Amino acid sequence: MATHSGHEGVVKVSTNTVAEVTSFTINQTAAVIDDTQLSDAWTTNIPGIASWTASIECHWDETDTTGQVAMTIGSSVTLNLYPEGATTGDKYWYGTATINSLSISNAAGSTVKASFSATGSGIMTLGTAA
Repeated sequence: MATHSGHEGVVKVSTNTVAEVTSFTINQTAAVIDDTQLSDAWTTNIPGIASWTASIECHWDETDTTGQVAMTIGSSVTLNLYPEGATTGDKYWYGTATINSLSISNAAGSTVKASFSATGSGIMTLGTAA
């Protein structure tokens, strides 16, 4: 079993690496549909529609025009999320998503932070970096 360090992660918008990423999260879910009938002694279910979301945290970099600045709210982007790095053979998740929120925070004694949230449109696929 392989274990990876968080510092290996990479986020790309299409083929462009997003600058200053500090963390990201992928959430995949599937609806569960109850198909229990009166004669069942136990609840039974069937799988429903699946969906995914992603969130990305960064140190804000306004010069990253093809990464952070490209993730404007309402835009449709191809997200490539590499938990173990982006070198040949590394696994990563990818899919088309709509950027549905952008939050910029500023606090004394800290860097300016940017937080992005995205909702997937269609399947999120597990790929292998080439």
